[in-house]
Amino acid sequence: MLLLISPDGVEEALDCAKAAEHLDIIDVKKPDEGSLGANFPWIIREIRDAVPADKPVSATVGDVPYKPGTVAQAALGAVVSGATYIKVGLYGCTTPDQGIEVMRAVVRAVKDHCPEALVVASGYADAHRIGCVNPLALPDIAARSGADAAMLDTAIKDGTRLFDHVPPDVCAEFVRLAHASGRLAALAGSVKQADLGPLTRIGTDIVGVRGAVCEGGDRNAGRIQPHLVAAFRAEMDRQARGHAAGVPAVN
Repeated sequence: MLLLISPDGVEEALDCAKAAEHLDIIDVKKPDEGSLGANFPWIIREIRDAVPADKPVSATVGDVPYKPGTVAQAALGAVVSGATYIKVGLYGCTTPDQGIEVMRAVVRAVKDHCPEALVVASGYADAHRIGCVNPLALPDIAARSGADAAMLDTAIKDGTRLFDHVPPDVCAEFVRLAHASGRLAALAGSVKQADLGPLTRIGTDIVGVRGAVCEGGDRNAGRIQPHLVAAFRAEMDRQARGHAAGVPAVN
């Protein structure tokens, strides 16, 4: 399981760089613009330049509307700015067909420029609260659009978490569907260390966090702390060892 950490700017990215050995992907977003709020192109470039070259940078292009052309241009801007993972939050898509149309446009825009870039179709565990596409539709949207991964996050950051909306057995089905179509499965949404056991057992490929590695656990007011990144990775590794040995690790 890969660890994706989401700094909100260059200063926090430098804090992530101090903990580079403990993380796998540095994710550029702007939390005050939403769950998958897009940051500025120059911030993506600055973060790409600031972190170790062997650490891939991902970028969110926003909690996007059902406007394929607009979203495709935004995605191209992210990859041109230096991101190699492009995450699209299908906030304004109410049907799978709408999600597929948006993601096909994104895939073409991104892959025409950088074939090795990875495109992530992201939905929301709390989709019922905002009226967007069902979480379990995301793996099929990713597969039919040619995206590389399907992801779930939470849209409304009010203290509720991934498993509050999509319990572990449903997340397991999400992962199964993604893997069945050859896609990666990424899960996020106020994930805590206590969630790592089930996330490991169901075969999650990428876990995304911010609040869990911020001072005070506050994704907005807190700042990413390298020692919290290290502690989170240590728990990930402990859970992985237990799973490999067939012995559940006790939280």
